[in-house]
Amino acid sequence: MTAFVAAIMALCALSAQAAKTSKREFRAAWIQCVNGQFQGLSKDDMQRTLSYQLDELQKDGANAIIFQVRAECDALYRSSYEPWSKFLTGRQGQDPGWDPLAWMIAECHKRGMELHAWINPYRAKTKTTSALAPNHIAVVHPERVFSYDGQYILNPALAVNREYICKVVDDIVRRYDVDGLHIDDYFYPYPVAGIAIPDRDNYAADSRGMTIGDWRRDNVNKFIKQLGDSIHHTKPWVKFGVSPFGIYRNAASWQQGSNTRGLQNYDDLYADVLKWVDNGWIDYCVPQLYWQIGHKAADYATLIRWWNAHAANRPLFIGEDVERTVKYADVDNPSTNQVAAKHRLHEECTNVGGTVLWYAKAAVDNYDRYGVFLRNYYWKYPALQPRMPFIDDKAPEKPRKLKAHKNDANVLLTWQAPKGSGWQDEAVKYVVYRFDAKEDIDLDDASHIVAVTPHPYLETAKPQAKGKYVYLVTALDRMSNESLAAKKKVKVKR
Repeated sequence: MTAFVAAIMALCALSAQAAKTSKREFRAAWIQCVNGQFQGLSKDDMQRTLSYQLDELQKDGANAIIFQVRAECDALYRSSYEPWSKFLTGRQGQDPGWDPLAWMIAECHKRGMELHAWINPYRAKTKTTSALAPNHIAVVHPERVFSYDGQYILNPALAVNREYICKVVDDIVRRYDVDGLHIDDYFYPYPVAGIAIPDRDNYAADSRGMTIGDWRRDNVNKFIKQLGDSIHHTKPWVKFGVSPFGIYRNAASWQQGSNTRGLQNYDDLYADVLKWVDNGWIDYCVPQLYWQIGHKAADYATLIRWWNAHAANRPLFIGEDVERTVKYADVDNPSTNQVAAKHRLHEECTNVGGTVLWYAKAAVDNYDRYGVFLRNYYWKYPALQPRMPFIDDKAPEKPRKLKAHKNDANVLLTWQAPKGSGWQDEAVKYVVYRFDAKEDIDLDDASHIVAVTPHPYLETAKPQAKGKYVYLVTALDRMSNESLAAKKKVKVKR
């Protein structure tokens, strides 16, 4: 069967389903630097590449970007503490002449997207890096890192390293208008057979009466709690998210674990993710479910249902591998790939509130028409961010002085921002809806969203049919709490 025919059949399968429109959904993609996609690019070329990716992801329906800014105790921003990343210029410490993070924040915000700054907290050197800058932490304080399988790792046992990472993050949060701070699955290093973690002396000196496994988990727990507290002390609205490896524990290790047979967060990476979720130390969780439905050791369906049942105390989003999803056939309908089947599981799992795509470029390149599936079906209509009432649940006032201006082709809507005295009251974005005047107004129906915009105006094409229409504009604060609507009737003549 040709790829084109398979894609058409997949789209038909999607159309056969009842489209479930979610007005609130986290729709994000990871943009990584560690793969070298930007290394050696000029400022103009990198900005051109990123602009194209953002434009395509916006067309696909994405409302957030998770952008890697610290891969190995380095920086894709003008850091007060760490050297410029080699993944920009090819040489660590070399100033690229611009600030990618500041630029990305501005570009995402003007598209109505959130920008979450993604850091690798403990990794200090990747296997591919041979030369470190003179001000790199591993050069200045070699006693604070250990070597493991060609990498350098900031020793999680050391309180001074927790303080250091929190200081680096605080610098980002204070100086940049990020919407979130995101860390991934690298805690203690992924185990390699025959290589022991060189922390026995640290354990012997300060075991705190624990087994070494509990002691390592406690080291990471302390860091997660401290980092979340630090972020929210500086800016309460900045969301702290974690994207852990996809298996918490196997049932063979813990009675409540998943029916899987793979590496485990708790036992192998010493990451007690459920503790962080249950205690509210993080604001959202994105388990990386990069396997296919039917995988013998780590079945996607088993895992999404497990996380749905066990990690609901904080917003739960799923990390999706784009390439693997389209590579494997639907086990119940082998003529199509697994796009539709995985999204049915999302709908079934009511605690799942969104998706993060691994990786952005695969969707941007429309790998096996994945982007077509998003923009024409699953993410066809805009979506607001999921609420986080544990941070803030107070909506702003509604927009003021809504006006409509018409010309032959367009309707220009203008309004004034509502009055607000602080971050909990200030509008940062607006949602514009349109209804036929004869329709009932239902703001929960995302198909009526015309746009989500950061501006107090919107120019939009006139409806095709003549008649009377109602435009409504609501305000969103930093936590996407939505105000009441300002309303304006518009008569369209053709």
